[in-house]
Amino acid sequence: MSEETTGVATSDPTKGEIGILERRRIEAAIIAPLYEQMREEIGEEKAQAILERTIRAAAIAAAKGFAERTPGGTSLSTFRDLQALWTKDDALTIEVLVATDQQFDYNVHRCRYAEAYEEMGLGHIGHLLSCNRDSVFCQGYDPRIQLERTQTIMGGASHCDFRYRLVDETEGGTP
Repeated sequence: MSEETTGVATSDPTKGEIGILERRRIEAAIIAPLYEQMREEIGEEKAQAILERTIRAAAIAAAKGFAERTPGGTSLSTFRDLQALWTKDDALTIEVLVATDQQFDYNVHRCRYAEAYEEMGLGHIGHLLSCNRDSVFCQGYDPRIQLERTQTIMGGASHCDFRYRLVDETEGGTP
């Protein structure tokens, strides 16, 4: 049955979306020459600061878009469902440690995002192009979701440690 016949929203917020790895490659190809021009004109530090702010704002906007298309409202469970876009095309090799309504913990053991940026000669800003988005994306999607991550492959670690929590405001969380 379709949404039209049941009157119930059944849309999948990931429907019609390309995988995030492919999206990041396309974005990086566009960003690279702009970033290089900024770097030449205003210096590495200022160019990276502009890139960081811009990417974070784009992540929040993208997350809000996903949230608006999530039937029934957002939760850690619906957030977890979005993971399919980040792992699509074998982009990440992950080990899920905990997946509940309140907690989603996993480790990334292979990150093709990092590999792609290295191949494109953008390894030095890969953390700004991808890792920089993670904590603000979850906040844009649902302010109750918080991420703690202490290391990334992009930063030279053996794995990335993602630890998401659904924090209730009454429990002293800062959504």
